[in-house]
Amino acid sequence: MNLLSTPFADTQSAALTRDDAVPLHQRIREDLRDGISRGRWAAGQRLPSESELIQHYGVSRITVRQALQSLEMQGTIVKVAGKGSYVAVDKPYQHLARLQGLAEAMSSQGHAIRNRVLEVGRVAADAKIASRLHLPEGEIVTHIRRVRLLDGRPLSVDLTWLPRPLGDLVAAGDLAGRDIFLMLEHELGTPLGHADLALDACAAPEPIARELGVPAGSALLRVDRLTHDRAGRPVDYEHLYCRGDNFQFRLRIDRQTGVQQ
Repeated sequence: MNLLSTPFADTQSAALTRDDAVPLHQRIREDLRDGISRGRWAAGQRLPSESELIQHYGVSRITVRQALQSLEMQGTIVKVAGKGSYVAVDKPYQHLARLQGLAEAMSSQGHAIRNRVLEVGRVAADAKIASRLHLPEGEIVTHIRRVRLLDGRPLSVDLTWLPRPLGDLVAAGDLAGRDIFLMLEHELGTPLGHADLALDACAAPEPIARELGVPAGSALLRVDRLTHDRAGRPVDYEHLYCRGDNFQFRLRIDRQTGVQQ
């Protein structure tokens, strides 16, 4: 039985029978999900309020909240404090199995990336940076700090270290509008080969949180990426602090052959 057989604008209530073996909140959840899949509510559209759902289904507030919480946990809807529940919009994504810059990945999905350049300069490489770039500790490297903006909204804070003189050439380029990867390959004649990545979750430090427009301590995805040129030399070391509410990484893994594109 479709519990939403009549529009919400109608005054008729979709009362539920109480003898069904399936819990009420699960039946409401499935009916709402069916309505979303059939286009009753489009991506980004607001669902009826809790009060409207209570009246329509003839159930308690806790039952409606259980149904909505389940849909939220499944990623079908998102809740916005003080505004209600909305049908989730597919997030832009980047394939981890492909070595490409963010703007390069997003352009194929119809999204625009711009960069807010916060810092460009030379610093002495600490032990970790020096080790990753195969340089002596204390060696002067180029450091770049940027906020990546996805369709005008902060997506990530990228901290980049490059060996000189390559890094100085990158620093002189269009850091606001270009991917560093594309600059290395197209302008500087440095074809890329492979990258080593490590991902974990972290609580947003105050400066990072401020630049991303999220509360300090918010959960972020942290990416540690070391990129090598085609000859195997490390040329670009990065720490990426990414918001997860408007972006995702994807990876396809085959049981027999491993990672696939």
